[in-house]
Amino acid sequence: MRSGQLTNGIERAAHRALLYSTGLDTEDLKKPMVAVVNSFTEMVPGHIHLREIADFVKLGIAEAGGVAREFSTIAICDGLCQGHKGMSYPLPSREIIADSIEYMVEAHQFDAMVMLPGCDKIVPGMLMAAMRLNIPTIMVPGGPMLPGRYKDLAPLTLTDMRELIGRTQTGKMTLDDLMEAEKSALPGYGTCSMLGTANTMGCLAEVMGMTLPGCGLAHAISAKKRRIAKQSGRRIVEMISEDLTPRKIMTRECLRNGIAASMAMGASTNSTLHLPAIAHEAGISITLDDFDEISRKVPYICNIKPSGKHPLCDLDEAGGIPAVLKAIESKLDTTQLTVTGKTLGENLKDVELVENDVIFPLSAPKNPEGGLAILHGNLAPKGAVVKKSGVKPSMYYFEGRARVFHSMEEASAAVSGDQIKKGDILVITYEGPKGGPGMREMHMTTSLIVGRGMDEMCALVTDGRFSGSTRGPCIGHVSPEAAAGGPIAAVEEGDKIIIDIPNRTLTLCVPDEEIQRRLANVKHIRKDRTPALNRYAALVTSADQGAVLKTPEES
Repeated sequence: MRSGQLTNGIERAAHRALLYSTGLDTEDLKKPMVAVVNSFTEMVPGHIHLREIADFVKLGIAEAGGVAREFSTIAICDGLCQGHKGMSYPLPSREIIADSIEYMVEAHQFDAMVMLPGCDKIVPGMLMAAMRLNIPTIMVPGGPMLPGRYKDLAPLTLTDMRELIGRTQTGKMTLDDLMEAEKSALPGYGTCSMLGTANTMGCLAEVMGMTLPGCGLAHAISAKKRRIAKQSGRRIVEMISEDLTPRKIMTRECLRNGIAASMAMGASTNSTLHLPAIAHEAGISITLDDFDEISRKVPYICNIKPSGKHPLCDLDEAGGIPAVLKAIESKLDTTQLTVTGKTLGENLKDVELVENDVIFPLSAPKNPEGGLAILHGNLAPKGAVVKKSGVKPSMYYFEGRARVFHSMEEASAAVSGDQIKKGDILVITYEGPKGGPGMREMHMTTSLIVGRGMDEMCALVTDGRFSGSTRGPCIGHVSPEAAAGGPIAAVEEGDKIIIDIPNRTLTLCVPDEEIQRRLANVKHIRKDRTPALNRYAALVTSADQGAVLKTPEES
């Protein structure tokens, strides 16, 4: 075992003394040492219960004959970061989480890991570390929260709460009702009850075989979550003897299964950042071309908020991720291994096919194409991403005039100040990975647009990104970004832009010669940066590459 580096031989007497001082005994030093990688924090509802979940994991590890040793990572709540400078930090935190796990696990030579993530960047950060370290690993995401209710508003999720702001600004809701709704919209702990990035990635961890079946949608408050946590603790000890490691599970075909599930569920656009980044850790290539190819083959079938009408508890009751995978089984590579030690196909063998208002049949999907679409064109030569499942069909094709803003705050102020008119396309520049820096989410702006009922009047295009709970005609991840000299930096007020989702194009109606002339003369904006963000901006790659950090060899 790897942990023998700490415990075996006379020259390790001092190491053993240190371990004895933590309460271990001689018999413990003969057992596999399992890291319980926890992202508990009292600040974030998706993580505040993870100490309790960790206790169940540790019970399972002890029952199976292992020694559990817990340590923590940071965890940032994207929801609390929305609309201010704090949003520069969640995406960079993904790399810090992966690095911190590497530091702890390699320094102390753990034999295996059980990972307890919750929110948006914590799940992919931990999966990146799992792929990088390649020791037996199982994940137990913290699980969704239940939806809320206020008067006739139900089910309520964080998406609804943000859009109620726009309704209040336009007089469709009273301020008193807004303030009362905010107290009951999110009734308890867990990740926000819709297919935002947190639950998208928690579900994809299950899709890709890194959790026990049923774990992704087992709700945070449920006994089911605690039973699975204990079972996961027992299972990880077995995985050590089987040498079942992440790279045997998360192959290229497995990651493409993850993309297929994203398309079927109408999942977060942020999956286009995170799946390539996880793949990158093992030298696997997953690109926007994979998303584009699969989006044309796998239909959108899940009627789940924010693109649909049901909260995640309804999907869990309908059979959860196993039921979704059963519905699209013909679109998957079912030979892929999972942490159960069985293949995906073997796990699905006895799962019943569900066809109802929550999971539509393949023969009659909500949309014949996937929930995400990848656009290309002279405005996005390396690609852009739209959550097609959240766009009304009337906006699949839209021609508009550019209204240019260099930050989310400027754009949001224009929407709130009634400065955006029918036919406008808000173009928000210098919000990409390098230019933001940190590729902030533009969700404050998109929520105002939808909440004000403007989602069939105007659109938004940005090199920034969106929350997984975004809906409406919002095109993000435009690559190359403005700060890297991308064509989006050349857009001027009043330029005509054409969004054509069916044909996958994003076009700036300006001659190529004029675009090049503008780019040659543009004065790039450099936003204020802290030392941490300055380092990140210097190393980060484009959104179409997953916004991974360059190594010295790649620089």
